[in-house]
Amino acid sequence: MNISEIKDAISGPVVARGCFLVDLKVSKDNEIIITIESEEGVVDLADCEAINDAFTAVFDRDVEDYELTVSSAGLDQPFKILKQYVKAVGTQVEVALKGGKKMVATLVAADEEGITLKYSAKEAVEGSKKKVMVEHEDRYSFAEVNSVTPFVVFE
Repeated sequence: MNISEIKDAISGPVVARGCFLVDLKVSKDNEIIITIESEEGVVDLADCEAINDAFTAVFDRDVEDYELTVSSAGLDQPFKILKQYVKAVGTQVEVALKGGKKMVATLVAADEEGITLKYSAKEAVEGSKKKVMVEHEDRYSFAEVNSVTPFVVFE
């Protein structure tokens, strides 16, 4: 069993559930981890069960000897594919840039080249003794970004 066979087996059910594939890992011990995300909203247990059922209908556990995990991309997990960035446009994200800078910003745009972020930062401004909040909208290539995760506020 290889990754392309697995993708073929689950692609229909993933799309039918209104989801997309985020990650697929197969270890040397045949531990298979399928990570999905919903096109809109959140992944629920029924989504994971449907993907699990589609997989087990194609791959016989007695023949293949595998361990299968189907899960959603967690809120604490960094984005891995462009579709996650595009889905998050307009929301707040936590960003870690190369060089150590971290920020919370609004994801304004995302494409194959990188992301555009809108954020505020206190800065010294000519003519003012105190630092003032300055709005920024900056573009970063993916080469400049270590990680981007959803920013979640618990109230």
